Amino acid sequence: MILLLICVPGDAFSEDNADTATAQIIDLAKWGIYKDGTHPIETTKGINAALASANKSGIKATTLPPGTYLIDKDSRINMVSDMKFALTSDVVLQKETNGREKYELMYIGYGVKNVTLSGGVYVGDRKTHDYSKKDSTSSSGTHEGGYGISTEGASNIVIENVKAIDFTGDGLILGGYGTMITDLYEGSFVSGGMNSLGIPVKNAAKIRTKTALTFKNPIFKTEKLFELSNFMKVPRGFEVYFYRLDGSFLKKVYAQARNQVEIPAGADHFHLVFSQTSLKGVYLEAWSRVATRNVIVKNSEFAFNRRQGITVGGADKVLIRDSVFHDMKGTAPQSGIDVEGGFQVNGYFNSNITIRNNEFYNNAAYDVILYDGEDAVVEGNHLGSKDRIGIAVSDPFKNARVANNHFDGSRIIAENDALFVGNRMNDSSATFQGPNIVVDGLELTDSRLMITAKESFGLEISNVTLINNKKADTGLVLWGKPIRLHNLTISGEGTLRSLTGGGAGGSIFENLRVLGYNSTYGLTLPPGTYNNCVFEAAEGSGMGSLTASMPGSYIFSGCSFKSNTAGAGGLYGEQTNLDFTVKGSTFEMQRNSTAINVQAAQSAVIENNIISALTQTANSIELIKINSYWTKEAPSDILSATIRGNTITSNMQAFGISTQYAGKNAPPYVIENNTLTKAKIVSKPNDQLSNNTLLP
Repeated sequence: MILLLICVPGDAFSEDNADTATAQIIDLAKWGIYKDGTHPIETTKGINAALASANKSGIKATTLPPGTYLIDKDSRINMVSDMKFALTSDVVLQKETNGREKYELMYIGYGVKNVTLSGGVYVGDRKTHDYSKKDSTSSSGTHEGGYGISTEGASNIVIENVKAIDFTGDGLILGGYGTMITDLYEGSFVSGGMNSLGIPVKNAAKIRTKTALTFKNPIFKTEKLFELSNFMKVPRGFEVYFYRLDGSFLKKVYAQARNQVEIPAGADHFHLVFSQTSLKGVYLEAWSRVATRNVIVKNSEFAFNRRQGITVGGADKVLIRDSVFHDMKGTAPQSGIDVEGGFQVNGYFNSNITIRNNEFYNNAAYDVILYDGEDAVVEGNHLGSKDRIGIAVSDPFKNARVANNHFDGSRIIAENDALFVGNRMNDSSATFQGPNIVVDGLELTDSRLMITAKESFGLEISNVTLINNKKADTGLVLWGKPIRLHNLTISGEGTLRSLTGGGAGGSIFENLRVLGYNSTYGLTLPPGTYNNCVFEAAEGSGMGSLTASMPGSYIFSGCSFKSNTAGAGGLYGEQTNLDFTVKGSTFEMQRNSTAINVQAAQSAVIENNIISALTQTANSIELIKINSYWTKEAPSDILSATIRGNTITSNMQAFGISTQYAGKNAPPYVIENNTLTKAKIVSKPNDQLSNNTLLP
């Protein structure tokens, strides 16, 4: 069993912490603010001055009268700490038309805390924006950085009943605040290490910083963590030696690149030591990075933004609930929510993200992206962007729990480290790669389940139902490395095969049930072991078989096979590198159906099965068939066959076991201890027959 530990946002800041005091109305005349959509410079300066004054006076909640407030294209509202900014739905904050690649309408910066943005409509300039300009010659030119609300290293934030629309980038971005302390080159190091007392010593196997790195940057007055990143030509593990102001040694710690290193009390400076001999090409950077922390977004709407509704781009403990995300279109990734801090490329880490009970629809590419970070819960959402990706769990993201969501026409794509529980989907597809993916409880209607495992038994699939209504090519497709499947039921007909695939073989199917599958096309079974499985063809015309045609091993143990009234539904094996075993299984064959047909194999073992053919109308049917009349003159391609202990019952004289057409130079096959009623054995001259019973 694959176990996933899921962390959810803690209670450091709950919804009840938001200040609910009566909001003080900002005096527009006093602060030179216009509510008629004019005078953006004066209006923006006035709102900022009013907020700063209220904060200084200890006022905990402010508001604006109904109207449209034009926010300066070259400026923004700078939110203050300990404040609820409460707006009604007829208050519009409109960003002035501009040609900037990056802008904010509302900014909650580093160190700002205990903020509630309640109500109001935040509107960008998407419709009138000048996309021809660039902020600098080196900028991308995509104009994807126009944000409605932006946080950088803020904490304890509530955003409720807000509408954020028509931004050139995102309605809301929750980002980190970064300060580069210094960068280090090969000239910053010398050969040698440190002893246990922090004293420099000769050591040809190590390099150390030439001069100490200090904590003089102002950021360290409030932050007591740092990290090293952007490593070049240097190992990712290292030693940090801390010293007091007087130069005395304080302590040594071991650390890894991109991990936060805690600064011990009393530390004034430090040295770094790496285990390597060469200085050539060495480069790295020291950073302070502060995530936005403790955020609740609820009962809000994000729509018609070019890039996405919300970017979680460097945040910890975020809850996004009961909100609506729709019509994101214009520039990639075009998603409702994107958890992506760019951590792998010197960005910010995301952790403890919960996305609960939200509505998504009509987004151009994605509803939810879990791209990088760790520990996310996505539950109870309606992901309804048709023919788009409802959720993507990418390789850099670790430990996601996706539970009780409805994927309404939207797809699932998951690469690794995810637990999917109790989800349902319709008219779409789910693709799982692994490793470390568990799917427990998934209901698919007119959808496709595609599994392409990257590692052996890196996925576990259980308690899954696929319901097909012959609307599309739907069902289970299995490729890649072997996996385990438990209690999977596929019912109804797809337009083609409702079970197909191949891959490396070795998968284990427990209690697989394929009911009413398309009798014209049958099933293409992936190689593996099938325990206690059930296969029943749909009623109707057709001669579709259950085909074991991939190289490798097929074992059917304790399974049940039922053909349809027209004769489809037998088990067919053909592959020169096939190991084919059917044991302890039952076959209920309707009309003129062959139960087991082996056309090519390295080895075929058919033992202790019960075969019933009680509705036959032709006595020429071979119930167990080794090769066929049409290949009798070809060299034999079944190298070994054992047919033992089977019970075969027919309603009329038929060929119960036939090896007569095995081909030229076929080796002797073993046929023993079988009981046949109204059926006969037709074998080759060199077969080894013993203890078979023929009953009238």
